This record gives sequence, structure tokens and C-alpha cells, in this order.
Amino acid sequence: MTDHVRAVARRMYEAFNTRDVRAADEIFAADFVSHPLGTVGPESVKRAWSGMHAMFPGIRVEVEDLLVDGDRAAVRTTLRGLPDGDGRPPAAMLEIFRVRDGRIAELWGMSTLSRPRAD
Repeated sequence: MTDHVRAVARRMYEAFNTRDVRAADEIFAADFVSHPLGTVGPESVKRAWSGMHAMFPGIRVEVEDLLVDGDRAAVRTTLRGLPDGDGRPPAAMLEIFRVRDGRIAELWGMSTLSRPRAD
């Protein structure tokens, strides 16, 4: 189970980085729930990914840590290719997801992408 969960996680980030939005249909369960976005289904993932790619054409996700326990994975990533004119460090994400029948069924996460400046 652990290797399969790890493979699904890697596939998700690979699809995002290569702009393979259609792969969401294979990666996410039909009833997938994104808890941070409050959305359901692979179509919501496609919209979110397309929006991120349009807003930040050079964006890519680098996996820093990938921990798996049973049917869940916790992934710490760095977002590269974002504007950094204000001197902030690269944005980071922490995502936890549950895999069911070889697809991501639920996702929880948080990001520093929209964090306020600490001036």
C-alpha cells in the first residue's frame, strides 16, 4: 500500500508540473473532496490547476518530504517559479491526502502562498 500511495502522490505533482491537467481524471476519485477549497471532483482540480498555471506561468512544485502511513500521505513542497520581487523565501505547501482504490479521495492542505508580509 505504501508504495502505491507514494506513486499516486508523485504522479499528482508530475501532472501539475507538466501541465497535464487531463491526468486529474486518473489521479483523483470521482467524488474527490478538497477540504481547503471546499470543492468536489476532478473537474475542480482541473480548474484550480489551470488557474494557477494562468496566474503563474512558471510555477512548479518540488517535493521536499513525502511521508506515507497506510492510505495517507503527508507532503511538504516548495513552490518555484513565482514572482519573488519582495525578497520573501519561496512559498511552501503542506498537503495531506487519503488514497482510495488507487486515487486521491480527500485532500487537506495549507500554503504560505498568500501569507501577509510581516513588516
